[in-house]
Amino acid sequence: MDKPSTVLIVDDDPSHLKIYSWVIERGGFQSLSALVQSDDVNFPEAEAVDLVVLDYRLGGNLTAVDVAKRLRAIYPSVPIVILSDLYGMPDDIAPYASAFVRKGEPQQLLDTIGSTMRAA
Repeated sequence: MDKPSTVLIVDDDPSHLKIYSWVIERGGFQSLSALVQSDDVNFPEAEAVDLVVLDYRLGGNLTAVDVAKRLRAIYPSVPIVILSDLYGMPDDIAPYASAFVRKGEPQQLLDTIGSTMRAA
């Protein structure tokens, strides 16, 4: 049996990390979490990651673009799905993103994760 694909969730809210981990695991994927704190984020660099879900609106000093740049340095070819309450992909993050999903749409998130991994 194949090991499930691993999704790294990056957010500044620990409760959102728990919720999205639950959704992603219920969808058949393995999840890892990275909590963004004011000006730092620790990625699980020793772990293999197949896709990243990145929250667009982060509190503190780091923006989603800052985090996406760090992600690209660590995981150069891993697709990044942007999660936001906005209605479309923000222009500043678009160069780093493979897909966009609105918050509150768990099935859409799972569908997007699956289709983005198949396309990668």
